[in-house]
Amino acid sequence: MNRLLNTVRPYAWGSTTAIPELLGTPPTGEPQAELWMGAHPGAPSRVDRGAGPVPLDTLIDADPAAELGDATVKRFGPRLPFLLKVLAAGAPLSVQVHPDLAQAKAGYADEEARGIPLDAPHRNYKDANHKPEMLVALSHFDGLCGFRRPTEAAALIDALGVGALAPYADILRAHPEDQALREVLAAVLGADPDATAETVHAAAEAAARLAATPGTSHAADYAAYAKAAHNFPGDRGVIAAMLLNYVRLQPGEALYLGAGVPHAYLDGLGVEIMANSDNVLRCGLTPKHIDVPELLRVVRFEADDPGVLRPEAAPDGEELYAAPIDEFRLSRYVLAPGSDPRTLDPGTPQILLCTAGQASLRAQDGAALTLDRGESCWIPAGERTELSGEGTVFRATVAA
Repeated sequence: MNRLLNTVRPYAWGSTTAIPELLGTPPTGEPQAELWMGAHPGAPSRVDRGAGPVPLDTLIDADPAAELGDATVKRFGPRLPFLLKVLAAGAPLSVQVHPDLAQAKAGYADEEARGIPLDAPHRNYKDANHKPEMLVALSHFDGLCGFRRPTEAAALIDALGVGALAPYADILRAHPEDQALREVLAAVLGADPDATAETVHAAAEAAARLAATPGTSHAADYAAYAKAAHNFPGDRGVIAAMLLNYVRLQPGEALYLGAGVPHAYLDGLGVEIMANSDNVLRCGLTPKHIDVPELLRVVRFEADDPGVLRPEAAPDGEELYAAPIDEFRLSRYVLAPGSDPRTLDPGTPQILLCTAGQASLRAQDGAALTLDRGESCWIPAGERTELSGEGTVFRATVAA
């Protein structure tokens, strides 16, 4: 067991208070968006085994089998296949999608062959991996996830009373679902940004007005779109966002986001886990590059319910957030005082994160470690560990 020393990423959309409150540190006044736990080369956690802090990716590179276990290395290669984060959104993130594995491999190979630098602002694929992800809310958490039924989106748009949006509503009603969603998204993102800004402003004002009107149907949805427009005035992505389901997660609820599903996080604190990748294609609510043709190739134009997940409890007290992915497995333990210690399966590498109370860990050799709120640790494969205490602990590992 090793306590992790983690990096906070100061992205502009981050909350100024949520992560400091979790960690028990004073706010700096600057955004603190993500706390990274893992071996991603962009901001690897650090481990001190007596010779000073060493990046976790360096430790894994030195002896993958000892850190990850032979089975994990055989399945995923000599690297930790997941990245765990605490995400604190104080403003909306961009509307985005992630490619599937075949798309990521092909896109990365193509951009490498064309000699596009990895740090080029118009580069789409930073690696050859997919990026399925899951977010579990620690607070009330607002987001957009997946496409609405086109007829529902048309009704929301019509209620705004903005004449320039009427053609979009007509398309949404006139065609089969996948065709209608594709055609409208393509039209929105293909429109001239300057010419569209006035329409976006009118839509934002109408959404804010409807959100504040008592008895308005979908008032929370309109409030979410108005907030997005406030942070990104005139951005075409505000109209694209109106095609998506608005969802509010209660603490403990989760969303799983597979390949091709458009989504955006709006506000709240959560635990996020993902495959170890940086591949993001943006749809709007961003000043960054939007590659419309590639985006339309990757997006899955399927209207569906957001699919809010709740944990499934096992007899030993582990609560699993089931996901159809092998690169990560996320669960939590809600520890009651005086309860029997839980023995953690030693077959895979693990990261534990304490989000409430205090957790006590004891290794087979007698070594002990205490995690307070906001603290995390690395447990190499093969190390049998007992967990006890009073609080909430998230456990990140790979599927067995």
